[in-house]
Amino acid sequence: MKTRHLLVALATMTLTVSSAVLAAQAVPPAVTAAVNDPARPQADKDRDAARRPAAMMAASGIKQGDKVIELAPGSGYVTRLVSRIVGPMGKVYAANLPTFNEKMKSGPLQITGNPTYSNVAIIEMPYSELKAPEPVDVVWTSENYHDFKNMGQFRADTVAMNRAIFAALKPGGRYIVTDYVAVAGSGTRETQMLHRIDPEVIRSEVTAAGFMLESQSNALAHPDDPHTGRSGQDSDQVYFIFRKP
Repeated sequence: MKTRHLLVALATMTLTVSSAVLAAQAVPPAVTAAVNDPARPQADKDRDAARRPAAMMAASGIKQGDKVIELAPGSGYVTRLVSRIVGPMGKVYAANLPTFNEKMKSGPLQITGNPTYSNVAIIEMPYSELKAPEPVDVVWTSENYHDFKNMGQFRADTVAMNRAIFAALKPGGRYIVTDYVAVAGSGTRETQMLHRIDPEVIRSEVTAAGFMLESQSNALAHPDDPHTGRSGQDSDQVYFIFRKP
């Protein structure tokens, strides 16, 4: 019996190691190239340890030629990565809200002013009316869904926003949401003070708009985070990938 248990343990250990190796190999070359892009500003590279760009973008499944809308691009950390991954045949629509201040709007402007990122275009409209000049493959929002619940420049009607995103996507298109995790059952109570949200709020609102929850990645997980302090970019994040049927 002891021998059998030992063999099972060894097999489990081998499978775990193999899975880790496979996960390390699963980062597509285009993602690696985007992370190592010499055009990325040092400020972006300084945030890589906390934001895990290789794991984050590999989990997204974004690929060459994709058309992507990014909500609230901010300084453009994700925008630059996606731009390089989708390549010259792809397109990135950096979607600002009309309520954004000049600082929020300046990030995408700096990117579109750089020929390296010539496939990036800025669009501006309420997210309840979101659309691009063409149907898109992916809509992405990272670290911001909770902000859409708060008063101020990020405020958005997320129910109407999710319906607009559904309409903007091609059939089979993906809606990717990452955000900081709040204590289970807290709903939107901590969106303002802690900048966190109960993942169940995101899941229920997005699926109510017609999406299917295709998968959930642990690429941005921090299991040791107690979910009780103000979030930071090294806090635990949920990573949902929804699909339009």
